[in-house]
Amino acid sequence: MSDLPGPEEWLEEQGLPSDHRAGFVAVVGKPNVGKSTLMNAFLGEKLAIVSPKPQTTRERQLGILTLPEAQLIFVDTPGIHKARTKLGEFMVETASEAIPDADVILFVVDVSGRPTRADEMIAGLIGKHLDTPVVLALNKIDLVDGESAQSHIDAYQELVPAAKPIALSATKGHNRDDVLQALIQSLPLGPRYYPADQLTETRLRDTAAEIIREKVLFLYEEEIPHSVAVRVDEFKERSENLTYIAATIYVEKDSQKGILIGHKGRALKKVGQKARPELEELVGAKIYLELWVKVLKNWRKNERALKRLGYRQRR
Repeated sequence: MSDLPGPEEWLEEQGLPSDHRAGFVAVVGKPNVGKSTLMNAFLGEKLAIVSPKPQTTRERQLGILTLPEAQLIFVDTPGIHKARTKLGEFMVETASEAIPDADVILFVVDVSGRPTRADEMIAGLIGKHLDTPVVLALNKIDLVDGESAQSHIDAYQELVPAAKPIALSATKGHNRDDVLQALIQSLPLGPRYYPADQLTETRLRDTAAEIIREKVLFLYEEEIPHSVAVRVDEFKERSENLTYIAATIYVEKDSQKGILIGHKGRALKKVGQKARPELEELVGAKIYLELWVKVLKNWRKNERALKRLGYRQRR
């Protein structure tokens, strides 16, 4: 017989009620439907970067929400889309692999439009795991008029008939709590996986790199954003009140490097100015930030370059 304590003993040891629930929530959907916005809203913290540009999220982002009655471990995933580069393949694989491991699937869709082929593809992936409960978050309901809303809702419901549909607005908060409660009720009974005060597993330097990339996404137009990767080369506490961060922004072309740096470095300086306040809030100290720009030719199509930049396939 095993000497390991059972679920009831774990619950008692953690001082939790007997009906406490805990588990992993895979947040899936096509690009730019509001997955990261919704997760950040649940957590009450800006954990995942967001921007108006699709495919902002590139890797799994773990967000841990601990409540008295439940612990939800959100796995925010890249938008599932038709991949055209090695980076795209990595992103789609990362998102797809989160589904089999989930206790609950949160399928986020943009109800202001009708389902697309990407939505159908995601529904097909979800359909391979019939035993996993699904909550269908019909996001952006505030952007569709009443006449079209029901037609769109019905079309999405047909993709995942067994899912619990909830129309909401992630940005305005409409029905957001209903989604959270539906997720909690779908989780299995059990103790917490993480300490109550832990928010994520992501390292500080990785979060810092994402903050810098987010500012590039906001400040530059189509030629730059998807060609950008950021790697933090140094992250050192120089004193109690000062942390030094050196980061390299990688692009694919010499012309992109010139645009990103700008005349006399003014454009790159603006990226640093936008990133620094969030980095200081993250670290809890003043930040001395140095940014460099390097060209790594066609890195999104090169497997070795992807690994060099930290995009490693999971096996």
